[in-house]
Amino acid sequence: MKTFKEKADLIWRVADLLRGDYKQSDYGKVILPMTVLRRLDCVLRPTKQRVLDYLPKVESLKESAKDIALNKIAGFNFHNRSQFDFDKLIADPNNIAVNLRNFINGFSTSAREIIEYFNFDDQIDRLDDPKTDLLFRVVKDFQEIDLSDMGSMEMGYTFEELIRKFAEQSNETAGEHFTPREVIRLMVNVLFIEDKDILTQEGIVKTLYDPACGTGGMLSIGEQYVKELNP
Repeated sequence: MKTFKEKADLIWRVADLLRGDYKQSDYGKVILPMTVLRRLDCVLRPTKQRVLDYLPKVESLKESAKDIALNKIAGFNFHNRSQFDFDKLIADPNNIAVNLRNFINGFSTSAREIIEYFNFDDQIDRLDDPKTDLLFRVVKDFQEIDLSDMGSMEMGYTFEELIRKFAEQSNETAGEHFTPREVIRLMVNVLFIEDKDILTQEGIVKTLYDPACGTGGMLSIGEQYVKELNP
């Protein structure tokens, strides 16, 4: 399995396709949402067909109830009910834009809201140039990157490494976008220092809230801390 830096480097190379059509400081507008889409596509792959097979049984339900039922089939707090995945997207290059939008719209509400945050639909229009086939080439390169063999923490590291690279291109510092893990570990230790005894008792439920969670570093390190207390 490749390290998170090697994965980030693979993804970063896709940005080379954008040279000339995008400013370097704008690469992230394409690469970051595509990374999210590919990651979701990879983790949902094992249960995707089961979700599609179950879909007719819940078509008459309200959207919220439908999401709950299909999330359970998918095994995550999200699912995708589109007939498309990255493999099928690249199989139809002439309709890549409309099919990609269909794929995005197939996500459950919570996952779709994350994608909408990137305003990626504008980039689909910009990339969908029949003279360059840029949208298809970007999707194809991402289809060749496997993001299924990484845990949530490793994926978080990968995403943060990409943010760092894009920050360098924009003459910004990565610290403006995410908190270094060393700082997070210190914060988590300070946060939980008086709760060690409580957190090792049975039946205790604690909620960790991060109103500016970004890539989820505080949440993942917090989870790791609690698991270390309860091996």
